[in-house]
Amino acid sequence: MKKTKPAATRATGEFKQARQTLADIGPEAIAALLCTATDVTMVIDDTGTILDMAFGDEALANELGDAWIGLRWIDTVSDDSHAKVRALLAPPAPGAMRWRQINQTIPEGGTLPLSFASHAVPAQGSKPARWFAFGRDQRVTMALQQRLVEAQLSVERDYARFRQAELRYRQLFQMAGEAVLVVDAETSRVLEANPAAVTMMGTPVERLVGQVFPLGQTPRSTKLVTVLLAAARRTGRADPVSAELAESRSAVQVSATLLHQDQSHLLLVRLSRIDNQHAQSHGAESAMLLQLAQGAPDGLVVTDLDGLVQAANTEFINLCQMAGEEQMRGQSLERWLGRTDVDLGVLVSNLRQRGAVKLFATTLRGEFGANTEVEISAVTVTRSDPMLLGFTVRDVGRRLQPDTTAAQTLPRSVNQLTELVGRVPMKDIVGETTDLIEKRCIEAALELTRDNRASAAEILGLSRQSLYVKLRRYGLGDLGPGVEK
Repeated sequence: MKKTKPAATRATGEFKQARQTLADIGPEAIAALLCTATDVTMVIDDTGTILDMAFGDEALANELGDAWIGLRWIDTVSDDSHAKVRALLAPPAPGAMRWRQINQTIPEGGTLPLSFASHAVPAQGSKPARWFAFGRDQRVTMALQQRLVEAQLSVERDYARFRQAELRYRQLFQMAGEAVLVVDAETSRVLEANPAAVTMMGTPVERLVGQVFPLGQTPRSTKLVTVLLAAARRTGRADPVSAELAESRSAVQVSATLLHQDQSHLLLVRLSRIDNQHAQSHGAESAMLLQLAQGAPDGLVVTDLDGLVQAANTEFINLCQMAGEEQMRGQSLERWLGRTDVDLGVLVSNLRQRGAVKLFATTLRGEFGANTEVEISAVTVTRSDPMLLGFTVRDVGRRLQPDTTAAQTLPRSVNQLTELVGRVPMKDIVGETTDLIEKRCIEAALELTRDNRASAAEILGLSRQSLYVKLRRYGLGDLGPGVEK
């Protein structure tokens, strides 16, 4: 049987037919390939002296020039990189390519982070041994890593704040004197019950949780509460009804509010005893809640449907730089709120349509010129007569700001535009830039107004017809021919 010749082995990553494919490449072509492969390539002799340099990045070439040629490589790096340079110039294992983070000093001062790998070319005849060091600019990578660390720290701070807020609300839920049940809106099963509800229903919490609500009431009251829950599912809120507990024959008032949590819907059901003693207790609880609202770290303000201030807590008064609540009563909230004159109108419009608004980003203007970036959540108070609007105002100016130096792309855009001079007519450059700015402004206006195009047109100073023309031109929104919203 004829024996087959074993295949020749080769080092991982090397060319298989280097002699045939690379033998006819001259020094100039090899130099061009080395420039293309990495940001900077250095040729180093066996004493560690830099003999020559080449750059694959024009900006890096202008920044560094030939300042390192003729110097020992170890003398051009910071002290913490000396050991890494020695390791890169040490005899490597066969076929080894090791990358090290090197902080190179630059002529203007400071350091430049570069990732280097080295490769030794042994002596051939009269030609001495040489080293090739291949470097990659790590500034963009380090900037991204820094932003990742800052984002992680911001997430951790937000998580800690949310945990603290959850703990506070959990304590309020447990301490409230009013019976409160959290009910699944789809299955009507009780998910949570506070101690006051357990006492009122006369059922241990482990038996109460999981039961279908309404329960523990007379048949007539059960029908009334069932209708109440159905109305709350449809509209989000419903007028309270009077009911009677089956065991104690106590009269209670039942109210329900629809809550949204992720993709699920919950009903917050409250049961209040209808008697004088409970009225006194409820008055004490209301006083406690009022005191809590006055000392809340977020601004709280109540207005009528026209946006006229009815009440405000201490934090909101301080944000508006006012002396007291009396000076604010009867004044329009628009005096302090909004980047433009339409922000309050957008909020009120959304409240009338949806009943609640969350995390509306805008600006609060103080009486003495201070501008504060805020987030507003608002809700309609339907149980009052007349109806009122409640706003919570949170100062978000102290949150972690993104790295503005990394986020600003305008200088880079300007450089790109100037590079077009001589190749593209200036009229075309200006037209393209104008279109880009118009598109960005329209997108920002739609985001501020929650896609309310009438308000967006008012912010931009355009007629609605002009706005729809531009929306179609830039492919924004979901407008068909002749369709307006």
